[in-house]
Amino acid sequence: MDLDALILHFFETDDPTTLTEADFDLGLERLKIGFGVEREPGRKFALWTLLEALGEAPLPAEAFAKEPALKAAAEDYLSAAFRLERFGGQDD
Repeated sequence: MDLDALILHFFETDDPTTLTEADFDLGLERLKIGFGVEREPGRKFALWTLLEALGEAPLPAEAFAKEPALKAAAEDYLSAAFRLERFGGQDD
Protein backbone atom coordinates (compact mmCIF):
# COMPACT_ATOMS: atom_id res chain seq x y z
CA MET A 1 0.00 0.00 0.00
CA ASP A 2 1.21 3.45 -0.84
CA LEU A 3 1.17 6.01 1.99
CA ASP A 4 0.20 8.85 -0.33
CA ALA A 5 -2.70 6.79 -1.70
CA LEU A 6 -3.89 5.97 1.83
CA ILE A 7 -3.83 9.62 2.86
CA LEU A 8 -5.69 10.64 -0.28
CA HIS A 9 -8.26 7.87 0.18
CA PHE A 10 -9.05 8.42 3.85
CA PHE A 11 -8.36 12.14 4.23
CA GLU A 12 -9.36 13.20 0.69
CA THR A 13 -6.26 15.31 0.14
CA ASP A 14 -2.73 14.82 -1.06
CA ASP A 15 -1.52 17.55 1.30
CA PRO A 16 -2.31 16.72 4.94
CA THR A 17 -1.06 20.15 6.04
CA THR A 18 -4.23 21.66 4.56
CA LEU A 19 -6.58 19.64 6.78
CA THR A 20 -8.71 21.40 9.34
CA GLU A 21 -9.14 19.67 12.68
CA ALA A 22 -12.63 18.57 11.65
CA ASP A 23 -11.34 17.20 8.33
CA PHE A 24 -8.57 15.32 10.15
CA ASP A 25 -11.05 13.84 12.63
CA LEU A 26 -13.32 12.74 9.79
CA GLY A 27 -10.43 11.14 7.91
CA LEU A 28 -9.26 9.42 11.07
CA GLU A 29 -12.74 8.02 11.61
CA ARG A 30 -12.76 6.70 8.03
CA LEU A 31 -9.36 5.11 8.62
CA LYS A 32 -10.55 3.42 11.82
CA ILE A 33 -13.60 2.05 10.02
CA GLY A 34 -11.43 0.89 7.12
CA PHE A 35 -9.16 -0.93 9.55
CA GLY A 36 -12.14 -2.51 11.29
CA VAL A 37 -13.64 -3.95 8.12
CA GLU A 38 -10.43 -4.90 6.29
CA ARG A 39 -9.99 -8.66 5.93
CA GLU A 40 -6.83 -8.94 3.82
CA PRO A 41 -3.96 -9.35 6.33
CA GLY A 42 -1.39 -7.20 4.54
CA ARG A 43 -3.80 -4.33 4.01
CA LYS A 44 -5.04 -4.59 7.60
CA PHE A 45 -1.47 -4.36 8.90
CA ALA A 46 -0.76 -1.36 6.66
CA LEU A 47 -3.83 0.44 8.00
CA TRP A 48 -2.77 -0.39 11.56
CA THR A 49 0.71 1.07 10.98
CA LEU A 50 -0.84 4.30 9.69
CA LEU A 51 -3.08 4.43 12.75
CA GLU A 52 0.01 3.84 14.90
CA ALA A 53 1.87 6.68 13.18
CA LEU A 54 -1.08 8.93 14.00
CA GLY A 55 -1.12 7.77 17.62
CA GLU A 56 -4.52 6.08 17.26
CA ALA A 57 -3.77 2.38 16.82
CA PRO A 58 -5.26 -0.20 19.15
CA LEU A 59 -2.80 -2.40 20.99
CA PRO A 60 -1.62 -5.38 18.92
CA ALA A 61 -3.41 -7.84 21.22
CA GLU A 62 -6.69 -6.03 20.55
CA ALA A 63 -6.10 -5.24 16.89
CA PHE A 64 -5.02 -8.73 15.89
CA ALA A 65 -6.59 -10.98 18.55
CA LYS A 66 -7.52 -13.62 15.96
CA GLU A 67 -4.39 -13.21 13.84
CA PRO A 68 -1.30 -14.34 15.83
CA ALA A 69 1.16 -13.65 13.01
CA LEU A 70 -0.07 -10.07 12.61
CA LYS A 71 -0.07 -9.58 16.36
CA ALA A 72 3.58 -10.68 16.50
CA ALA A 73 4.45 -8.42 13.54
CA ALA A 74 2.76 -5.45 15.21
CA GLU A 75 4.61 -6.12 18.47
CA ASP A 76 7.89 -6.32 16.55
CA TYR A 77 7.05 -3.05 14.79
CA LEU A 78 6.38 -1.32 18.11
CA SER A 79 9.58 -2.72 19.58
CA ALA A 80 11.63 -1.44 16.65
CA ALA A 81 9.91 1.95 16.77
CA PHE A 82 10.65 2.20 20.49
CA ARG A 83 14.32 1.36 19.91
CA LEU A 84 14.56 3.99 17.18
CA GLU A 85 12.93 6.57 19.40
CA ARG A 86 15.04 5.70 22.41
CA PHE A 87 18.40 5.22 20.72
CA GLY A 88 18.00 7.30 17.59
CA GLY A 89 18.56 4.28 15.38
CA GLN A 90 21.99 3.57 16.87
CA ASP A 91 22.99 0.14 18.08
CA ASP A 92 23.56 -0.32 21.82
